Amino acid sequence: MDMLTVHSAQVDYPAPHRRALPLRVGTRGSPLALTQTKAFIRDLQKTCPALEGENTSLDIIRTTGDATQASGCRLADIGGKGLFSKEIDEAMLAGRIDIAVHSLKDLETTMRPGILLGCILPREHASDVLVLGPDCAIPDPWEPWACLPDGAAVGTASVRRQAQLLHARPDLKVGLIRGNVQTRLDKVASGATQATLLAYAGLRRLGLAERASLIIHPELMVPAAGQGIVGITVRENDEQMREMLLAIEDAHARACATAERALLARLDGSCSTPIGAHARICASGDLHLTGLVASVDGVFLLKRKLSGPLSDAARIGDELGQSLKTDSPAWIFAP
Repeated sequence: MDMLTVHSAQVDYPAPHRRALPLRVGTRGSPLALTQTKAFIRDLQKTCPALEGENTSLDIIRTTGDATQASGCRLADIGGKGLFSKEIDEAMLAGRIDIAVHSLKDLETTMRPGILLGCILPREHASDVLVLGPDCAIPDPWEPWACLPDGAAVGTASVRRQAQLLHARPDLKVGLIRGNVQTRLDKVASGATQATLLAYAGLRRLGLAERASLIIHPELMVPAAGQGIVGITVRENDEQMREMLLAIEDAHARACATAERALLARLDGSCSTPIGAHARICASGDLHLTGLVASVDGVFLLKRKLSGPLSDAARIGDELGQSLKTDSPAWIFAP
């Protein structure tokens, strides 16, 4: 596996006191998670050649979220975002792994005590894409939903995508579809659903970008906070590892992630609350943040924007989140 030593998540390691080799990197076992993790390891090895070859090992950890992919339930019904990080966090705190690689949008906004978001990698494309079956028309980038037939069945597990879709097209029939990227693509190809929505970043990283029928502009479909960003978690007391990660930190992606996660934290919504957040760096150097709150049925939808200096990323996110919360009905944020 690309010159990496792969361990089972059940291997018992002694708690580390000094940096020991091999460096143990934890991740989920999905094709996308493994692709992202191997890319991270290659980048880290370029800055620290001592980690090449067998000096870095990859530990695949099966999370509760992975185990329930075929359950037919939404994440909100079985525990929320922490389902994709709980077992990985436990392995890190127990000393079985040293660092972990996550899709940032799968991480809770409040990290478990003793664990930090030690590094943010350069952002991939943040947009969602439409994947269409043969019954759909040729899509128009500025009217993306017009290509869907009346009453079309669209599969998604995301309440954020569902809310924005139904707000624009209340006639559509949105059904639950979970599983990895290939599973969702197969559902469309087999006719089980007429269309689905996916993160463009995942398709690009898996070499499947051509499967996107239409890239949706993030102002038309506001992405999830952290979409397209890979985050690296590390133990808070592991100063050596935290310093090593600084060499591959992306300052612009960190600022965008900070703003988006600050908005999410201020709204304090559950996984059943449709929330979108997308930050970008303008030509002027300022940070521009778009935030969205909606009801699951799409009847209520509030979208607002705020810009400011890059150094104020956390303030921008918090302020925009408060604005959205103030003018949204309280029941939307109920667990």
